[in-house]
Amino acid sequence: MKFSEKFSYKGADVEAVYGLLVDQAFRTDSCANQGASDYEVTVEPQGDGATVTIARTQPADLPDFVKKLTGSTVKVRQTEVWSGPDASGNRTADVKVSIVGQPAEMIGTAKLYAKDDGSEFTVDGDVKVSIPFIGKKIEPEVAKAIRTSLREEVEYGMSKL
Repeated sequence: MKFSEKFSYKGADVEAVYGLLVDQAFRTDSCANQGASDYEVTVEPQGDGATVTIARTQPADLPDFVKKLTGSTVKVRQTEVWSGPDASGNRTADVKVSIVGQPAEMIGTAKLYAKDDGSEFTVDGDVKVSIPFIGKKIEPEVAKAIRTSLREEVEYGMSKL
């Protein structure tokens, strides 16, 4: 299932938003802000970019038929491999979000670029749940959970810029 989401950071340039996205303290606080019960965040600088890895356990905000498979909580592992800035100062990242212990993941690309009086942040990818017969019914629920998490983090980030 295709996944696409776009957010605006009004009044914040690309480097300010990028600085937030690779700030270990912010990403850790964001996990707590989203209700994660257990989390670990690592940020490893790599040249002009960085790799952000987040492992968190959070309530399964999923319909009952999915919770029968996952339980009441899910462990999510998210990896973002951010590039250095391009000639215009824009950045991209390879993104992977997996539900640990379940055949569910989203693989895609994040882009952070200047737009009008701020920055745009987009995430595009594919959500895949590899369970015969019911995987396609679960994919929209996984996409919804990822979308909600992204939205909450962006809103929290805007309060910090």
